Amino acid sequence: MSIRLDGQVAIVTGAGQGLGRTHALALAERGAKIVVNDLGGARDGTGNSNAAAQSVVEEIQAAGGEAMANGANVADPEQVRAMVASVMDYWGRVDILVNNAGILRDKSFLKMPLEDFRAVLDVHLIGTVNCTHAVWPIMREQAYGRILFTSSSSGIFGNFGQSNYGAAKTGMIGLMNVLKLEGSKSGVKVNAIAPIALTRMTEDVFGEFMAAFDPEAVSPVVAYFASEECSVSGEIWSVGGGQVSRFFVALAHGYFKHPGRDGRLTIEDIVDNLEDIRSEDGYIVPYSSQDEFAKLGPLLLG
Repeated sequence: MSIRLDGQVAIVTGAGQGLGRTHALALAERGAKIVVNDLGGARDGTGNSNAAAQSVVEEIQAAGGEAMANGANVADPEQVRAMVASVMDYWGRVDILVNNAGILRDKSFLKMPLEDFRAVLDVHLIGTVNCTHAVWPIMREQAYGRILFTSSSSGIFGNFGQSNYGAAKTGMIGLMNVLKLEGSKSGVKVNAIAPIALTRMTEDVFGEFMAAFDPEAVSPVVAYFASEECSVSGEIWSVGGGQVSRFFVALAHGYFKHPGRDGRLTIEDIVDNLEDIRSEDGYIVPYSSQDEFAKLGPLLLG
């Protein structure tokens, strides 16, 4: 079966280079019309240029596709709204949003100026919020949409010197978990990837080992999440180097003391039952916060 995106319009942020470029090319190859958004700044977010975005547009057009360049700064909600308005004026719809734009300002938390912390959150997290908020009513109205967040294992597991980046990438997961619920009745699916790829963002972090992780190996998952065939929402997939696997947050069986029958929980109970509390056995994967109450209810009524 050949999966196509003909007639659909996709906005890809940070699409001038690296992963964003390969995502844009992959979606265009499947027939989508592409908005190549890129501020054209340096890796730390300084400067701007339209050259990178326009180069990708020309690649897409040379292959017979349709594309337009856009230099909106995703951290600026007014610029984002103007971008989306121009897309609606020109193509009349937005079906796919790939939130990929990002910058790096790595330092240990002790040495990190707060302005560097805020700058990274503004692009990664608030930029994702701005873009998603701008297309959300459009997708709800047309009863269809595919939104992708670019998270990272640096947020899911942590990585030294990336407190700002990690906080932003994990913040996206909280947003995704709410939007998967709010978009479920309108045909809007929201998912996230945690990519492993050699780009200008990672080249001096991982060195030669990363040469095996071609950005093109990530884009097929992006294309799947962007397609009508996507049947999942609210999932985080690790992808890179040919592997695709799911991250998930689980709730283990833990320890339970009935407050009515056995008395209130004490600090001593925690110490005495630490092994059970920390055990990974008997876990569930909740879809929403209601599932946590569903787990607790039978214990309280038992």
